[in-house]
Amino acid sequence: MVEEGADWVDIGGESTRPGARPVGAREEIRRVVPVIEALSGRVSVPLSVDTTKAEVADAALGAGAEIVNDISGLAFDPRLAEVVARHRAGLIVSHIRGVPGTMQQHPRYRHLLPEVVTSLQASVRLAVAAGVPRGGILVDPGIGFGKTAAHNLLLLRYLIALHSTGCPILVGASRKSFLAKLLGNGARQRLHGSLAVAALAVAGGAAALRVHDVAATLEVVRVAEAVRDATMIGA
Repeated sequence: MVEEGADWVDIGGESTRPGARPVGAREEIRRVVPVIEALSGRVSVPLSVDTTKAEVADAALGAGAEIVNDISGLAFDPRLAEVVARHRAGLIVSHIRGVPGTMQQHPRYRHLLPEVVTSLQASVRLAVAAGVPRGGILVDPGIGFGKTAAHNLLLLRYLIALHSTGCPILVGASRKSFLAKLLGNGARQRLHGSLAVAALAVAGGAAALRVHDVAATLEVVRVAEAVRDATMIGA
């Protein structure tokens, strides 16, 4: 992934796919810390740990991770923000409705965009209050986390609304199931759909993308950025 151009590598020890069962902190630490220790200092990019638990984040940051990716937006363990602040690490806060085990069981919203934005704003306030600099926080709309395919598409269409949080936007839509619903269940269809979302997310203001197919996405992003930033000057 680094050789293909990844700016950082995200490591997780607990699945957060729909229907996934939770993993205890000790087991999660057993899974992620050896990987982080093995990679720290051997790769040229920062490492992030994908966790919702303060205990796991503390161990991972102590092992060499520099960023915490919390899919709960500090809702599952508010102590996590204090750990991030103490380690002077970066933080990604995502929006989620419910918990991974049940989040896709009839997700409903009265007003999708205001609810997601308000939740992310609250996550950012919690982090800043704990001592995390606003400049070190990214917000993630949580594509597929307690959302239907229609919800995901609306969030991507109106991604610009997340700029009201005052933080850069990260989008993680790579290979997610809503793409299969749109295009079919084959891996190739999910790749093409993932690349389409990556280009649109960049055009919509995303500063970072969480992806599986690094090299292909990087080529798409370079073109999308060139189109987005094109001007009449010198044309």
